[in-house]
Amino acid sequence: MPKKSIPLTLLDLNGNGFHLLVNIKLFNKKFKLVVDTGASKTAFDKTLLLELIHEKELKSGHLTTGLGTNNMESFTAEIADLYIGKFHVPQLEVAVLDLSAINIAYQKLEIAPVLGVLGGDVLVEFGAVIDYGKGKLSLKRN
Repeated sequence: MPKKSIPLTLLDLNGNGFHLLVNIKLFNKKFKLVVDTGASKTAFDKTLLLELIHEKELKSGHLTTGLGTNNMESFTAEIADLYIGKFHVPQLEVAVLDLSAINIAYQKLEIAPVLGVLGGDVLVEFGAVIDYGKGKLSLKRN
């Protein structure tokens, strides 16, 4: 199956490095995710996700290590009909965490909030190739 090429936005963090952002569509609403090759799992911000789903849809998780803490409570949620660009992911289990630190940092830089991070689970499953020069993320079905 051919690869789908998805545009990326290279975000300059005012001299503090760069983030790659990708547009997604979930529940017919548009959001942005940070492409995070260091994140083991795709994760959505709990506060923003609860504007889209009912809290009963969250499955209890465990304490998660990462994002500057060793004891962040996490949940999981089953997400249906996620579109990364035009690449359809019919079903995906995501981690649900308090990612407010990312959005607070973005707010200070006058950058719009993100729903979360696109992690290694999706990047590996769909053979992701990131082309920084062309600003493209390629994904394919295995």
